[in-house]
Amino acid sequence: MVRGAHSRTAAGRFNRTGWLAWGLLAASLSSLYTPAEGADRHPSDSTSLTERSVPAVVTKVRPSVVTVLTRGMPQGGSQHGASPGSGSGVILDAGGYILTNNHLVQGVTSVVVGLSTGRLTPGRVVARDFLLDLALVRITAPDLVPAEFSRRTSFEIGETVVAIGDPLALKGGSTVTVGVISALDRSVLTPEGETLYDLLQTDAAINPGNSGGPLVDRYGQVVGLNVAIAPSAQAISYAITMEAVMPHLQSMMDRGSVLRPDLGLIPLTITPSVAASFDLESDRGILALSVDPAKPAGRAGLQSGDVVTAIDHHPLYNIGDFWHAVTRASEQMSFQISTQGKAGVTTITVSQPGPERP
Repeated sequence: MVRGAHSRTAAGRFNRTGWLAWGLLAASLSSLYTPAEGADRHPSDSTSLTERSVPAVVTKVRPSVVTVLTRGMPQGGSQHGASPGSGSGVILDAGGYILTNNHLVQGVTSVVVGLSTGRLTPGRVVARDFLLDLALVRITAPDLVPAEFSRRTSFEIGETVVAIGDPLALKGGSTVTVGVISALDRSVLTPEGETLYDLLQTDAAINPGNSGGPLVDRYGQVVGLNVAIAPSAQAISYAITMEAVMPHLQSMMDRGSVLRPDLGLIPLTITPSVAASFDLESDRGILALSVDPAKPAGRAGLQSGDVVTAIDHHPLYNIGDFWHAVTRASEQMSFQISTQGKAGVTTITVSQPGPERP
């Protein structure tokens, strides 16, 4: 499951750590993001920090880790022994924002958050993005302890990391496990058929309920958000990097969602049912719907009903692939498209849209 490889077999998929009975899933904030007063959102570069012992790391970070409990979940434990409706999260700032995984809060707007002090407090899901599997929950509580988030953009395979979360909804507070970064830039396919990119792989033990909890380095800074395990393997777990998360936080706080380039189309993953519904000849790619002729894709010649099979010659299997390719593309990107009723693939050049006006 290396980056860019999309296995379509069961072994190529992964399981989540949340309440749906799935077995588990460094950069600074964007310049637009203003941290809450008193919250250290821009810690020093790791080269100027002092490594801590594992107990010292835990002492620093554990007060920032919370349990996320969804309401109205069905009774009974999961196939892995976890209590339904249980996951983890990490405190972003003193204003009450908590970062967690979207799959933990899918279909709900209200949750109960368990703080490290043992206090339970109600929370609201205020933002979510299923492509990145991120969600923001907000609570009102005094004396919150925000975590520090790493500014690092590179990691060493073999460096020590600590996973903190609430697996199996065990009583007595969060659980700590220790491991190393096993690999970088992993990509995995979600049960919904989308892809998560640029993941850290670790052998720190992660179990149902760890989803949304932090993966922490030896400096006591959060470098990732635990999200998955490989179900057919042992000690292969994944975390979303903070480098991938932080640039989107301001958009999520302001809009409740991630702001993506407006190319002027609605992309739809081609599944067997979509192919049958639209009588498509293609069985893979992105179906372009509602193409606006006045916006970049339409101006380049894309039409509603066209199938985008690749961007810059990188094949597309789902919407996650599409937006990942758009994000990584330069100002000009090539869309390889197949047109219904016409043989062959045509390439068109699409310009990135300019910055959104306020």
